[in-house]
Amino acid sequence: MGAIVQAKQETAIAAVEENQGQYLTFALAGEMFAIPILNIKEIIEYGQLTSVPMMPSFILGVINLRGSVVPVVDMAARFGRKSAGITRRTCIVIIEIDSDGEKQDVGIMVDSVSEVLEIPRSEIEPPPSFGARIRADFIQGMGKIAGKFVIILDVDKVLSIEEMAQLGQAGDTAKDALTSPETLG
Repeated sequence: MGAIVQAKQETAIAAVEENQGQYLTFALAGEMFAIPILNIKEIIEYGQLTSVPMMPSFILGVINLRGSVVPVVDMAARFGRKSAGITRRTCIVIIEIDSDGEKQDVGIMVDSVSEVLEIPRSEIEPPPSFGARIRADFIQGMGKIAGKFVIILDVDKVLSIEEMAQLGQAGDTAKDALTSPETLG
């Protein structure tokens, strides 16, 4: 009899988990965003970064996280916005992303972390086809919280290692073209 009750409880828990997810909400340039908590490893206070030459402008540098080198992305700059600067509420959210089948830790600098919320799937709308102030492919959906929308980010797209590397190479190519003797002379 106990096995049947346990099976029913597990089925009920699975149904609840399938119909709603937990999301960490955070502020960035006055807007609220959310990311699934399953991607989040930890939240740390903003600390000492080591800058790395020839990186895209939205990569602030790297941090040493218990012996691992973790790149830190300025989310405002990644979205093409001006960074709000560092305040006492600025923090780094360490996120695990999937990069070509391998797990990779990436830190994102945000203005402040708000709270963890449960958003039922019924309260998540598809991303808008236009009108958002960030790239549409960065948006997983629009979650309704207390009558307001929060942008749920697709972290694997926002933090795509391949795309960020390509942007870095494109930036290097543009810098090289601007500083080559042919364009200066």
